[in-house]
Amino acid sequence: MACNSCSSGSNGQPKGCKNNGTCGTDGCNKLTVFDWLANMELAEGEVPFDGVEVRFKNSRKEFFKNTDNLPLKMGDVVVTQAEFGHDIGTVTLTGQLVKVQMQRKKVDFEDESKIQKIYRIASQRDIDKWIELREKEEAMQVLARQIAIDLSLKMKISDLEYQGDGSKVTFFYTANQRVDFRDMIKIFAREFGTRIEMRQVGLRQEAARLGGIGSCGRELCCSTWLTDFRTVTTSAARYQQLSLNPQKLAGQCGKLKCCLNFELDSYIEALKAFPSTDIKLLTEKGEAVCQKSDIFKGIMWYAYKGEWITWFPIEVGEVSTIVELNKNGLKAESLEAYALVQETDTQVAFENVVGQDSLTRFDVKRRSHRGKSRRRPRNSNGK
Repeated sequence: MACNSCSSGSNGQPKGCKNNGTCGTDGCNKLTVFDWLANMELAEGEVPFDGVEVRFKNSRKEFFKNTDNLPLKMGDVVVTQAEFGHDIGTVTLTGQLVKVQMQRKKVDFEDESKIQKIYRIASQRDIDKWIELREKEEAMQVLARQIAIDLSLKMKISDLEYQGDGSKVTFFYTANQRVDFRDMIKIFAREFGTRIEMRQVGLRQEAARLGGIGSCGRELCCSTWLTDFRTVTTSAARYQQLSLNPQKLAGQCGKLKCCLNFELDSYIEALKAFPSTDIKLLTEKGEAVCQKSDIFKGIMWYAYKGEWITWFPIEVGEVSTIVELNKNGLKAESLEAYALVQETDTQVAFENVVGQDSLTRFDVKRRSHRGKSRRRPRNSNGK
């Protein structure tokens, strides 16, 4: 469960993490929040907020009350209250910023039925048992998948999580339709000897739990900082003039990439200055149809009907001028009169002085002996 890139443990963290659980690698905190209110002093008479944010396996986070006023800080391993028994997690946030996070996630702190409390800071015995349970999860996951295959259930068990005291195991699965797993739960209870809970998650939530590297070369946004999953449609790709290639637009979850929504508002705002591509330009030489537009350069390409090979680049302002002329019942002179002059790239000529452009300049040239008669060695008689 510890990260592989670290060497030693500290502050109650399992051996393998020397950055207090915030290095961002496997086993350390995901979705870490920077406490920008840590250095701010409370107003006179204001009581410190006793809420604490605790992260469990992967990105699962919950809020707890620090009723005993324990000296908690980010990275501490604590024993928390659970529905049955107790659980073990890592503190990710304390202080006034927890209240802000709870308001953002619409969690009522005064509702004691939803907000549980922290029992104590985890002892070494608690941590050892926690690590022992985590080490069992991989073998259990393989066995659980095999049981699901034997029962011919159309579901995928993507992950499982042991409760800190080992009294319950939560299985996370994905399925396209309703699954009757009553027989499977009986087998799980007999094989694992503990309470079983099945929890269905979406494909995006599954990718967030498992993590990975995206096509950009960085860790997945859903497993590092993205918490709310908004709907992504193909119109987001059309606004950004991306090719509708499912292999390029889909993420590891099989859905459209969440990053398609990141710059969508900027593109929509920029496209307000562009005339509609459905508007046809009327000129004296004929009707012109929009072929494509460049949002960054502010250029639209038009071509005459029937002459689709030749495209004329026109600035957005000039296109708006032609559209106004057409609205007034007038026709523009021609597209050539408004088109931009395309600059030709000047090619730099150079002379091959020492043979830099020769791909075979390092090859060893062998002397050819074809066509040359070999001399026979003479004997002692000169024949």
